[in-house]
Amino acid sequence: MTSGRQREPLRGPFASLGVVVRRQRPDARGALEGVSRVCAARGVRLFVDPDDLDVAPEGTPALDLDRDPVDAIVALGGDGTLLRAARLVNERDIPVFGVNLGQLGFLTTTAEADLEAGLGRVLDGGGILDRRLTLEAHIIGDGGTSVGHAALNDVVVHKPGAARMCALDLSVGEGDARDHIGSFSADGVIIATPTGSTAYSLSAGGPIVSPEMECLVITAICPHSLAVRPLVVPAHAPITVRGLDPTQSLQVTLDGQIEHPIGPGESLRVAPGRHQVALVRLPGQTFFGTMRRKLNWAARPPERA
Repeated sequence: MTSGRQREPLRGPFASLGVVVRRQRPDARGALEGVSRVCAARGVRLFVDPDDLDVAPEGTPALDLDRDPVDAIVALGGDGTLLRAARLVNERDIPVFGVNLGQLGFLTTTAEADLEAGLGRVLDGGGILDRRLTLEAHIIGDGGTSVGHAALNDVVVHKPGAARMCALDLSVGEGDARDHIGSFSADGVIIATPTGSTAYSLSAGGPIVSPEMECLVITAICPHSLAVRPLVVPAHAPITVRGLDPTQSLQVTLDGQIEHPIGPGESLRVAPGRHQVALVRLPGQTFFGTMRRKLNWAARPPERA
């Protein structure tokens, strides 16, 4: 298993391109028209996610990866849009190029103003692939079931409905190598990839982890103890989360978008995904550069007047 350490050039030729867009954005239609211009100039066929056709140029065909696989996906929006695109390419080796139409956009590193020039560079063979670790979640109980798609950012276990604390027990590894981490009460727990370390986990007090690291971050949400601190564990070891109240139902949320109930007496096993997500960046775009620019990391306070 490898993570973002494997970087490689994104080679063409490109015959087709898919687009996912946050259509609620007022500039969504204009951004799609920009993508259409770049594709038309290079003879690249353009497909748009069926949910977004209302803001696409007239006559644009719907994206159907089973029928018409594409060479890459462009995500126009914020990080949530990129995560939606990552779900579409789950188990497919289709790279995702993110363009930020939102506000922060940590994963969508290319600015809207650079959309046409940046996409042109990618289609001309100037893109770089960063392969990112994903997570898979399985409910352990009667017949154990898989939960939705792989998560690129995080898997979160919490109580459904009203915000209330839950008592959780965590262990890492399996079989004879299984090691009990501990039990605690909190609003929930976040299991994040290095990619997701700058998302919900960071807001809950977790560390920033370079996506080149092969590890997972375990961050309790508002723990009822000062002794519970974020943990960084090897990525190869599965993590099991179990509720301590046998009558209590829990919920698992993947990437903030996919939800699934965890019944009383069931537990959740989180392990590295079988497939990675290939994110496309341009030369000169780096993780730490994005961190400094978008998270204002290590910025000095303004001098006194």
